Amino acid sequence: MKKEIQELVTLLDQRSKKREGGSSMQWIFRPTLQMLTEGEPVTIEDIATATGKPVEEVGKVVQSLPSVELDEQGRVVGYGLTMVPTPHHFKVDGKQLYAWCALDTLMFPGLIGRSAHIESPCHSTGKPVRLTVEPERIVKVEPSTAVVSIVTPDDMSAVRSAFCNEVHFFSSPSAAQDWLNQHPGGKVLSVEDAFKLGNLMGKNYEKTGPSNGSCCDI
Repeated sequence: MKKEIQELVTLLDQRSKKREGGSSMQWIFRPTLQMLTEGEPVTIEDIATATGKPVEEVGKVVQSLPSVELDEQGRVVGYGLTMVPTPHHFKVDGKQLYAWCALDTLMFPGLIGRSAHIESPCHSTGKPVRLTVEPERIVKVEPSTAVVSIVTPDDMSAVRSAFCNEVHFFSSPSAAQDWLNQHPGGKVLSVEDAFKLGNLMGKNYEKTGPSNGSCCDI
């Protein structure tokens, strides 16, 4: 494992302690993500049943998360994985969903335990980047030169605006150069290394199951 990947995992882990949701992320994220893969809005009652938490507590937590997307009925339609279109297309079991960022598309197959077909435009050229990702490996990447941008913001209190909005696919390292020039603290990883990063982050969620209402921080 590259030292750089481990250092990024450690740094993002440290920064994520200050993210939105705080300790509630220990139990709400993974089960909500898994339910969203069904392609239907997730109710507060659904989350309460999956996590073993009181409906009132779940409702308060969901309302406190600035990045969570809700429909008019107050149901969750987006939390990392979303029904609201973004550039990052994420197809699982024939259902067309979307992700908030490029790293999400690489991390989520491991968290949901299913393969996904991903398509996202190069943030610079618009050229499509297409991938097939299984929980434990990347099956296909087109073009093979594709890379992923990564940032490590100090403030993760609103994770989507602070982190996700800057994590993109690029068709090649050269296509990412302008972005790097504009983000001196950012990094560009190969898709394979970004998958390793996302997989290591996601592994924390696999240490405990959602049924007992506890899982480790990202």
